[in-house]
Amino acid sequence: MALNYVWTAFFLISFGVALVKLIFFNDTEVFQNIVNSLFDGATNGATISLGLIGMMTFALGIMKIGENGGVIRLFARIVGPFFNQLFPGIPKNHPALGSILMNFSANALGLDNAATPLGLKAMKELQEINPSKDTASNAQIMFIVLNASSLTLLPISIMAYRQEAGAAQPSDIFLPILIATFFSTISALILVALYQKINLFNKTILLYLGGLSLFIGGVLYYFTTLDQEQIGAISRVAGNLILFGIFVGFIAVALFKKVNVYNSFIDGAKEGFEVAVKIIPYLVAILAGIAVFRASGTMDFLVDAIGYVVSKFGMDTEFVEALPVALMKPLSGSGARGLMVELMNTNGADDFAAKVSCVIQGSTETTFYVLAVYFGSVSIKKTRHALPCALLSELVGIIAAIGVAYIFFK
Repeated sequence: MALNYVWTAFFLISFGVALVKLIFFNDTEVFQNIVNSLFDGATNGATISLGLIGMMTFALGIMKIGENGGVIRLFARIVGPFFNQLFPGIPKNHPALGSILMNFSANALGLDNAATPLGLKAMKELQEINPSKDTASNAQIMFIVLNASSLTLLPISIMAYRQEAGAAQPSDIFLPILIATFFSTISALILVALYQKINLFNKTILLYLGGLSLFIGGVLYYFTTLDQEQIGAISRVAGNLILFGIFVGFIAVALFKKVNVYNSFIDGAKEGFEVAVKIIPYLVAILAGIAVFRASGTMDFLVDAIGYVVSKFGMDTEFVEALPVALMKPLSGSGARGLMVELMNTNGADDFAAKVSCVIQGSTETTFYVLAVYFGSVSIKKTRHALPCALLSELVGIIAAIGVAYIFFK
């Protein structure tokens, strides 16, 4: 229901803003730009969905091998005590727990191409135990909101963009991004837990969260001892080595247990193809709405309004130039990335606003895209508290990113 209101608002507000630009600013091309962007957005939605087919068929084929070989059940047992508290609606040792863990791990390592198929696999498994098929379950909401909170350990792509733009220290945004995204993820966990009345002071939850915090702290400390070139080399090798190692491990274990590896892969691949095709209408809808919102100039009005309010309170306004990235990121990852690169090219990679935009880009997620794709893959129409929780955690991530940037760079 929340997505319904937001999607409708994209069109209605954009139409109103466009009328204002036409009548009061004599912008005679605004509606032509909107219509062109609308068609482009719809085309991009279909293109992205079709582009997912290859990765989806492969990833779900590999996951089926892991499932038949028993590795997914092993993963489920490892995280079972913790996830059973966060996802009380999932039966113990259910395969969905293993898929959720793998999705979170891929996201943390910055392996976006692998994370999406793994996440869709988890949603499919959660849908199988969902008693109301058109309404999001508590477990699905917790999973999606945590997924959308964007816990990132290795923001390699952003450091690469900074290096290309001539930054003196491309990796100087590494710590700020890790801190900001940690706040975003914790806020997502707290918000959903409050909605679902989950006790976060449970000993098991505190133990696992404490262990995770120590692990993140250890990774953080280790990377602070490296220079930019070492960080890039180690993270690229480690992430892809871990991912490919998991794939090979699935195959090896299944082979050892005398599972027909090839047939298992084909069975999973068929499921992946079906899921990729199923999300096309949902992705076309959300990307068309986003395209209209952008082309109408509504985002420019929002940034100008925020800048005006901030200046009236006598606060520093240097960060305002980075706000288009913050407003664009929930709508479009590529759009936000383009705005970030443009700001670095215009102001210089070491400009304060440019650094703020990099931290925001690394600590926030494409919320509407994630919700549209994941819920669309299992035909869920009633998303309940998923969108408000995801957007609030996104807001926390943006505020944290700005605050941390002031601490590190001012």
